[in-house]
Amino acid sequence: MVKIGVLADTHLEKVTPEFEEILRTYFKNCDWILHAGDFVNIEIYEYLKEFMKNNVKAVCGNMDYGKIREILPKKEILEFEGVKIGLIHGWGPPSGIEERLYEAFLGEEIHCIVHGHTHHWNNEKRWGILFFNPGSPTDRIYAQENTVGILTIHQGSINGEIIKVRIRNIM
Repeated sequence: MVKIGVLADTHLEKVTPEFEEILRTYFKNCDWILHAGDFVNIEIYEYLKEFMKNNVKAVCGNMDYGKIREILPKKEILEFEGVKIGLIHGWGPPSGIEERLYEAFLGEEIHCIVHGHTHHWNNEKRWGILFFNPGSPTDRIYAQENTVGILTIHQGSINGEIIKVRIRNIM
């Protein structure tokens, strides 16, 4: 079994005590962390790698510039215990995002698409693929609630869980 913590749209300029608490509280028992972009600052990515002893996979988002855009891909396909996950940030308006993401991975054999961009969580199957957006753990403007995600892979199947973050004063 593989347990994966999932983040997106952190939009933090620096690592805060609240962000550290989110990682300790929700991801301490995870084998990996995936981040679907919009870190904003490379420091957040570096901290995740340190926290997870390099068991981090990430892509850049539309708000990631500079070094982070240089070192992270825009999309990636990962495999855990035979389950293939497409990791991408997303783009455009929230309406129709699943269709755009589906097309971005057309021709690839994947079981799940992990994305961000909308700041709103999603955990639903469409076209035989799990579309999983963990929402944003830090946004106080566009997100109705702050959330993170957990993906569990066991015996060739994948399940997603959305968790409401109970830590305030994030930014």
